Amino acid sequence: MRLTRYVTGELLPPLLAGVALFTSVLSFGYFFVSAQWLAGVPLTLIARWIGYQIPDTLVKVFPMAVVLMVVVAFGRLAAERELVAIQSGGIGLGRVARPVAVTAALVAALALWLSLWVAPRLNVESRGLYWDTLTGAGLSQLVGRQVDLGGGLSLSLGGYDPATRRLTQVRLERWGRDAPRQGTLIFADSGTFEQNVLRLQGYSVYTVDYAQVNRLTQVPQGDPQALQQAVQQVFTAVNVPASTSDVLTLDTGLTRTQTLAQYADTIGADANGWAELVGVLRAPDRTPAERQQARRELNRKLALPVGNLVLALAALPFALRYGRSLGVSLGIALLTSVAYYLVFFVGLTVAGAVPALTELGIWFANLLFAALGLWQLRRA
Repeated sequence: MRLTRYVTGELLPPLLAGVALFTSVLSFGYFFVSAQWLAGVPLTLIARWIGYQIPDTLVKVFPMAVVLMVVVAFGRLAAERELVAIQSGGIGLGRVARPVAVTAALVAALALWLSLWVAPRLNVESRGLYWDTLTGAGLSQLVGRQVDLGGGLSLSLGGYDPATRRLTQVRLERWGRDAPRQGTLIFADSGTFEQNVLRLQGYSVYTVDYAQVNRLTQVPQGDPQALQQAVQQVFTAVNVPASTSDVLTLDTGLTRTQTLAQYADTIGADANGWAELVGVLRAPDRTPAERQQARRELNRKLALPVGNLVLALAALPFALRYGRSLGVSLGIALLTSVAYYLVFFVGLTVAGAVPALTELGIWFANLLFAALGLWQLRRA
């Protein structure tokens, strides 16, 4: 028990220092990239924005911090011959390394919780805060684009006024899955989008069946009744309110902040957690492509936290051989982590290109580094 406390006491300081160091570096990077758009923004809001990104950052930096923890702690124990003294008392390396496994397992559990339940929600909040509050651009990034709001509803904007948060020249489309040529088109002069509610003014609604358009070409000339019937077959419903002040209210599948998180940035925020991914896999109306994407994302969010355990094992042989100084330990931690991430991203690429290899590709880095760690431990 005393040995366990002693080794744990050696592990925690480099772990916490590594987490603080790597998190600070990445957080500064977020601020540096966006600094030109944050002039005049209160520091409290900037701190809040960076704070929202910390859970997602922690998931990424934990593997590097775990490697640093093992290399620094066991490198010092080896350099000062404490491991030799422990082993001379009949205690094996497996017993000494047990606190490493426990600590790495706790870090992996924390990373899994952050990755699947905390980070997705805060990633969405960070994008909403950035675009709506820090920069004030709001939905300006969506002007001229067509975005999917969920539930088969897509939105296109002709303009956006950040001062009033009003949309202009709005077009909405909803097409049927079973009848792809039948859809509802909504045009509006202006509107608002708050929470998950669209409120449109100056609107008109048309339900159109394009499969019946050919009937218009078959109408005999001089037969107005046949023409009227054919037009009614194409435009099955038309709703144009008498007053332009009338408001049409629509519920959307995505909220305003979720829309910003998914479409405002060049790369959408990682906004899917356990509930969303499992929901896609279980929903009967989802397409195979959507299911495959959810499958890849769920495996990625499971594999990276488990990587903390694998890297703790892989780092132990390097710690015993090379972890003699803090500089060397930091270098080993960075090189090992970079190598792991490179293999991990290659596996992700393979998983995306070959659906049959989804699980193998995503988990390949963990399998490879676990095998290398066991092999090196035998040699050590």
